[in-house]
Amino acid sequence: MDEQVLEKWGWGAPFREAWRARAGTEEQPARITADYGVEYLLGTASGELRATIPGKLRMAIRKGDSARPVVGDWVSFEPRSQEGTTVIQAVLPRRTQLTRKAAGRTTEEQVVAANLDGVFLVSALTKELNPRRLERYLTVAWDSGAQPVVLLTKSDLSEDASRERERIAALAGDVPVHTVSAVTGEGLDALAPYLGRGQTVALIGSSGVGKSTLINRLLGSARQEVREVSEDDKGRHTTTHRELFILPGGGLVIDTPGMRELGVMESEEGLRTAFVDIEALAANCRFSDCRHEREPGCAVREAVRAGTLSPERLDAFHKLFQEVARPEYDVPLQTRGRQELKTPRKRGR
Repeated sequence: MDEQVLEKWGWGAPFREAWRARAGTEEQPARITADYGVEYLLGTASGELRATIPGKLRMAIRKGDSARPVVGDWVSFEPRSQEGTTVIQAVLPRRTQLTRKAAGRTTEEQVVAANLDGVFLVSALTKELNPRRLERYLTVAWDSGAQPVVLLTKSDLSEDASRERERIAALAGDVPVHTVSAVTGEGLDALAPYLGRGQTVALIGSSGVGKSTLINRLLGSARQEVREVSEDDKGRHTTTHRELFILPGGGLVIDTPGMRELGVMESEEGLRTAFVDIEALAANCRFSDCRHEREPGCAVREAVRAGTLSPERLDAFHKLFQEVARPEYDVPLQTRGRQELKTPRKRGR
């Protein structure tokens, strides 16, 4: 096994340690670089291979004894030369994972991508720009364990990109916010710190915000198909599957299909971090179980009356809280997590 070759796919100490348990077998490590549904593309020490999931692993996934492989995962695979096939035998423990609630009424968790260092939350500086959607993206991204970064694309089409950036930065807290243009190249140099050799970043956003165009610009070639956005500013799905690309500088990016829905799982910590301003105000409420609705002495509602907190932001918090609240709890989020809030979780890169 040539680990130097694997390093271009992001191989490092955490995965090397996990691999020791499987060393000495006929299996080899690889990273999933594309998910086509019925089969996967693997980045291996000897090149890219197509692979499938055997029946034993499928059964383990159904029982909940194994994670379903996703793009970004490190897996153990076995080449079966006599059969002319390659099969995935196991998924190595994940360092981070980006998840969402599966579309529809189900509460099933769907893992979008794994082993990420960063998540680019992509929105276009057009009529599509929606602060409430970005708050939802921030909640999911913070819960992944990776570093969220907001990218406001198509800055060449905006009449006042700086003003829009300030508006989004006000709700993003400590999350970096960058305005970029894949057409002119404006702002792309500022992304270099997130795309160092071996670092993996996933791009998420609605259709038509320019994810594929941005990746083509970073790659220096037209690897991803792009389409025109319709007159009503609605994007069209171009990316149909998740795929990982190696950039010329050694960074790795994962393109994902546009998301019509981004359901939030029970990501309490992600919600607290995305709305840290509200959580800070809640510490001054008269009642520790304040719901910030009609209770007397509510510091959050007082901030709305004083104009220091927008009512739209509080409404967004309430809506997302209803999504993440678990049935067995009937107390507000800040009551459950206030002790954790005093010592925020440190996030490594």
